[in-house]
Amino acid sequence: MKDLEMKIGYKFNNKDYLMEALTHSSFANERHKNLNCNERLEFLGDAVLSIISADFLFHKYPDMPEGQLSKLRSSLVCTDSLSKFAREIHLGDYLFLGKGETNTGGADRPSILENAFEALIAAIYLDGGMKCAEQFVLSFLTKAVENHDVSFKDYKTILQEIIQQNPSENVNYVLVGESGPDHDKVFEVEVHLNSNVIGKGKGKSKKSAEQAAAKEALDLMGI
Repeated sequence: MKDLEMKIGYKFNNKDYLMEALTHSSFANERHKNLNCNERLEFLGDAVLSIISADFLFHKYPDMPEGQLSKLRSSLVCTDSLSKFAREIHLGDYLFLGKGETNTGGADRPSILENAFEALIAAIYLDGGMKCAEQFVLSFLTKAVENHDVSFKDYKTILQEIIQQNPSENVNYVLVGESGPDHDKVFEVEVHLNSNVIGKGKGKSKKSAEQAAAKEALDLMGI
């Protein structure tokens, strides 16, 4: 734990937050039924990350329009980016995983790394406050922007911009299925235009499934 704290530049006052952030549901379910996994922290961390990234880009690019800011933020906080940030600190080496996840390479699975990274953000936020969480997150976002490492194509934003041209239209994403074991789950999402299905997608995370659904919708539109 001390080694990880050195890598992230933050020392926890309450180590329980760090332990929870590193505990995958497969470990809790297989070995310690009363142990908290990192899913709740992931939920909180996603929200904290959204605020920090939006504030960072808003002030860094004062003349950038909303649409471009949304695309840039999406590229910074997508699964590919967050799993890459996690690999930079070798976060997978510190995760508590069940036997199934361990044996199938869960420590390097993008969706698991993404979720653990978001949980770690929440753990720092709860332990040290927003300022500490911001310092941690910006150490990654600043480098990513400076290195132009933001080439991810955000199909959801592209689709939303097209639909917004008609204010009466509404787009939403609906999770319609989950399959596979916990260590290799696949999510299926539909994108709805009002009440009509205009695209479907599958992915190892809900976010990637939503992107796949938006991409199919754009393909069907010929865009």
